[in-house]
Amino acid sequence: MPSISTLLVFKYVNSTKHPTGYITPPETQLYTKPAPFMAAFSSRGPNSITPTILKPDITAPGVNIIASWTGAISQTDQVFQTGRNKYYADSGTSMACPHVAGIAGLLKSLHPDWSPAAIRSAMMATARTKDNTGGPMIDATQEKARPFGYGAGHIRPNRAQDPGLVYDLTTDDYLNFLCSLGYNQTQIGAFSEKKTKMTVSRTLKNVGEPGTYTARIRQPVRVRVTVEPKTLQFEKHGEEKTFKLIFNATPGTITDIVFGELLWKDGVHYVRSPIVVG
Repeated sequence: MPSISTLLVFKYVNSTKHPTGYITPPETQLYTKPAPFMAAFSSRGPNSITPTILKPDITAPGVNIIASWTGAISQTDQVFQTGRNKYYADSGTSMACPHVAGIAGLLKSLHPDWSPAAIRSAMMATARTKDNTGGPMIDATQEKARPFGYGAGHIRPNRAQDPGLVYDLTTDDYLNFLCSLGYNQTQIGAFSEKKTKMTVSRTLKNVGEPGTYTARIRQPVRVRVTVEPKTLQFEKHGEEKTFKLIFNATPGTITDIVFGELLWKDGVHYVRSPIVVG
């Protein structure tokens, strides 16, 4: 019952010594207006843990939803209830969440190449913030609802299947966000399970005779280092050549500082550089 209806009931009860109520046979009401509206019990933002992320993401049907019910327990806590119904009308996030999860599953079936982030974006970007009267969605107090109540809006599955554009995310986006929260490399590496790749460019200048130098690497423990190109040919004195060192490692596998070496040699000269990774 909406808040305004509850207030009217209390007003009537307090207006007479013998208030009377009637329960009429139920009738299904279609196309009621305004709909949808935000339930009074629906969780509200802002995000108490990370305020920079809007919560909730989206809203979905969650009031008086008829769903199947286990026969193992009764629908109420009343000990005198002995019957077991197969269906029950319930309200809450437990009713709204299955709607969103089911739609996400259908979108994944329709678009197998979409990532979880793309699916979420499709649902959020196509959500509606207006009700079926054309006005803004309202909450249980008849006030205009806000994003802290409905997130991106009320889910629209048919629109979500063809959103046009989505905001996709990669693992790097999540890791960068964790870095912004102050997580250090060790903490992120403990669960990211992502190989870290880093490229370093260096330039060598020939101060001797023309020659061809070949690279040799002594690999640090649990780190793979490659050099591109592996051969540098200097044709004159003072000539400069640039090369790249590419480091590949899996976070969490390096528990200490490890060492290696890069060596450039032409048969006469040995140009050695230490490699330190931590």
